[in-house]
Amino acid sequence: MKSLATLFFAFIISFISLAWVVSAHSHQDFIDCLSNHFPNSSSSTISEIIYTPDESSYLSVLNSSIQNLRFTLPSTPKPLLIIRPLYDSQIQAAISCSKIHGIQIRFRSGGHDYEGLSYVSQVTFIILDLINIRSIEVDIGSNTAWVQSGATVGQLYYSVAQKSINLAFPAGVCPTIGVGGHFSGGGYGTMLRKYGLAADNVIDARMVDVNGNILDRKTMGEDMFWAIRGGGGGSFGVILAWKINLVRVPSTVTVFTISKSLEQNATSLIYRWQHVAHKFPKELFIRIIIGRANSRETGKLTIEASFNSLYLGRADDLINVMQDGFPELGLTKDDLIEMSWIESILYFAGFRGQPLEILLNRAQPSTPYFKAKSDYVQKPIPQSGLKGIWEIILENGAENSILILSPYGGIMDEISESSIPFPHRAGNLYKIQHLASWNNASQVVAIKRIDWIRRLYSYMTPYVSKHPRAAYLNYRDLDIGVNKQGNTSYAQASIWGMKYFKNNFKRLVKVKSVVDPSNFFWNEQGIPVLAKWTKKKGY
Repeated sequence: MKSLATLFFAFIISFISLAWVVSAHSHQDFIDCLSNHFPNSSSSTISEIIYTPDESSYLSVLNSSIQNLRFTLPSTPKPLLIIRPLYDSQIQAAISCSKIHGIQIRFRSGGHDYEGLSYVSQVTFIILDLINIRSIEVDIGSNTAWVQSGATVGQLYYSVAQKSINLAFPAGVCPTIGVGGHFSGGGYGTMLRKYGLAADNVIDARMVDVNGNILDRKTMGEDMFWAIRGGGGGSFGVILAWKINLVRVPSTVTVFTISKSLEQNATSLIYRWQHVAHKFPKELFIRIIIGRANSRETGKLTIEASFNSLYLGRADDLINVMQDGFPELGLTKDDLIEMSWIESILYFAGFRGQPLEILLNRAQPSTPYFKAKSDYVQKPIPQSGLKGIWEIILENGAENSILILSPYGGIMDEISESSIPFPHRAGNLYKIQHLASWNNASQVVAIKRIDWIRRLYSYMTPYVSKHPRAAYLNYRDLDIGVNKQGNTSYAQASIWGMKYFKNNFKRLVKVKSVVDPSNFFWNEQGIPVLAKWTKKKGY
């Protein structure tokens, strides 16, 4: 049997060779096609939104939204050109010209796709970069907002906070995440237990389908609208904008972070957390970030667990909740910080004390090389199992690697698995994000870190969900299965599809087969097409 490293190199070689197959069409052919679709536009107008490899700004534009440095290497396949549309009509034209010239199209909003699928392809492709499609309109009269897909969640939070201190939206803690991918994959945040996912709070959308039509919820139909909220919008079209329900938050919320090492009983505290975190009031979210740290003993390492929390209420109330439900943590009022909800966004992003305008930045303070995986836990991991995890984290070569445990319960237990494609609801105690990161371009280091996280993932097998072993779409992981180029069988796609979507996968395939029967919007983990459904009008 071939080693993982050998398979990895074989995949990379084939990936690169396929990517650089010479296209039958030049940059100019594609640009001419776009010009024909913009009869009233000058060549200078078109050139303002198109970047080709022979331009000096091409690489800086390409790399500007790449949030994983694994995909900035010279060997990474590059697009034929990058389009940064200003108007919906330019997106329609890009789709039309891609079909005419047989060129694959990838589209990105924030560039946080964990496997780079929004800006990397094995074959000749273009990137539709939605950075200029980012307007946000907040209506406090109806407690709703329209947010375009190229906006980031940080920009959304900022815009809402400018209108009201008591309105918010339940999405991710990283401000630079693009709305387009985040919402279409589900969208986690610190208000998960109170209000569910970002996708649970989407009430309308505008998108361009494979035929270039601009659709809203009414014209796309309820099946398509269901599919794009958690099923990955990139399989069905280009999402232009989302209409969302804003949620109510108190004027004052409370946060805390308490870190405990193994010497401070971290193992017992994590074990206890597994039994209580999902039972807390919906207003309380306590996640755990686990990594290695320097021990008090000189020259030694230990495990440190940071209990990181948001409570939608005052500190005095939180103290009472914690004394009743988790006194072992030893929380005191001195550990608590009261602030507004928008200030809590800065707190969780590591920007406490900085001006709110920092949420408008699209660039992260630092961008790592990383590989991530995900799991769902349905029974508490015994202390012996936790100690085995610590041994792996303390291995040589696991620097900067962490686990993030996010609790379930609350409203997540009340929403049906089939409400939207995202199925991971009741029965889960918490979700795990496994994250290995490194800081240099060495291929040797990359292989070692990826091998390490795969071994950790293998070790976790007895302790996590089964049949299927579930995974979260927004923590994209090509290790769990990929599509073949072109048509992929339902059986093959089910290998990864059931892990992300469970029994919702079949319905997603039915929708895809009707709305995109040629599978134009293909990617390595895109929803496949099944011929028997392509001619049916129903689902």
